[in-house]
Amino acid sequence: MYDVWKNALEFIEQQISPANYSTWFEDTSILSSENGDIVIGVKNSFHVKQLRSRYVDLITKALENHNIKVNSIDFEIKTSHKPKIRSREITISSELLKNRIKNIKKTKDHTHHQTGLNSKYTLENFVIGSNNDLAVSAAKSIIDAPGTRFNPFFLYGGPGLGKTHLVQAIGNALLNKNPDLKILYTPISDFYSDFIDSVKLGKGKDFNLKFRKLDCLIIDDFQFIVGKEKSQEEFFNIFNDLYQLNKQIIITSDRLPSQIKSVDERLASRLTWAGAFDLQLPKFEDKCAILRAKAEAISAEIEPEAIEYIAENVNTNIRDLEGEFSTILLMSEVRGLTPLELINNGSISVNKTSRLKKVTPKQIVEKVAKYYNLTIKEMCGKSRVTHIKTARQITMFLLSKELSLSTNKIAAEVGVKDHTTVMHGIKKIENDLKLNFTLRDQIEEIKEKIYG
Repeated sequence: MYDVWKNALEFIEQQISPANYSTWFEDTSILSSENGDIVIGVKNSFHVKQLRSRYVDLITKALENHNIKVNSIDFEIKTSHKPKIRSREITISSELLKNRIKNIKKTKDHTHHQTGLNSKYTLENFVIGSNNDLAVSAAKSIIDAPGTRFNPFFLYGGPGLGKTHLVQAIGNALLNKNPDLKILYTPISDFYSDFIDSVKLGKGKDFNLKFRKLDCLIIDDFQFIVGKEKSQEEFFNIFNDLYQLNKQIIITSDRLPSQIKSVDERLASRLTWAGAFDLQLPKFEDKCAILRAKAEAISAEIEPEAIEYIAENVNTNIRDLEGEFSTILLMSEVRGLTPLELINNGSISVNKTSRLKKVTPKQIVEKVAKYYNLTIKEMCGKSRVTHIKTARQITMFLLSKELSLSTNKIAAEVGVKDHTTVMHGIKKIENDLKLNFTLRDQIEEIKEKIYG
């Protein structure tokens, strides 16, 4: 049955997103198959519930496509038994032992005193989902061959989405492969401060040499270089030198270089030579996977339903998601109740999506129109003028995301006949938000006016 399930998984993998596949189907197996009654082994009760409610039909189809008779499908939690490791005596020469200790000390010194890296950030504890899988794939390519395909590696996205974790994980992985690599992680603010100090002390050459000796330079929060022309010029020169030597350059920012005010056009262009990768807000499945991984990492007991509750109600970023998770666990310990009991009896409330003020569709329409200096009649009319059409699509987007209105109801509110026009408008804004940080800022300002 192993080959059959392997083939079935290949079929399933083609039908769903990579994030859903890795979340729900990795580490599954067929435990038994008698007279068409299939029992599939999964990791925990959370997987049982999700697979039972969402994927039975797909699993049935996958098995039947490989000539497996299916009467019923059930799921059981697999018990894992770690093999006992037998100890054995190993004789190590004193010279070899000294060399090993020397190498370990060298790695520790390099990590803690020179690189700026935090060893807790690894790829192993970075949860991969549909919101970050492309960036992680690029990160793995860098670890395999630094300074080649993805160089420079420009990573951008909003706060709390894991940019710092991912780029430091790259640095730690490179260092584990080769402890002799010269790697430096530094926020751009520290780069700027060190540069100013070197100029004041007349040690500009030492500053240049420090960076030009690196094998990998990781700059975090690049957006804060705004207005610092001399630092930009210095960074530009260092960037060119490292790039010419095929040294790996990694940069994070909350937005694209072209959208950062006062950044030199030459520098902005060079930073995205190898493309730009963004980290997006995690979807429901991604958030569940993140919370499960965190629970497993700290051996915390939390019900699957509690994890789903947190995932459904926190739609800001991963930092807030983990913050709410930690708060519930702490209150659970203090009050002697399980996380789900706390939620069910109203002892704790997680709500990062809705605001305190209750709003109506009419208020959203009015606020968007006013923000763009339009009348409601203009915005909800048939005009195809770009800025009016955009305002109308933003209204559709907000009515959907803030109030969860159906596309038919949204169509009625904004004066369009076809619900497919609404679907197109919402999708258009969702796609634009990935790259257009001006639009992001505008929508946040509109929200503040709506709920203010």
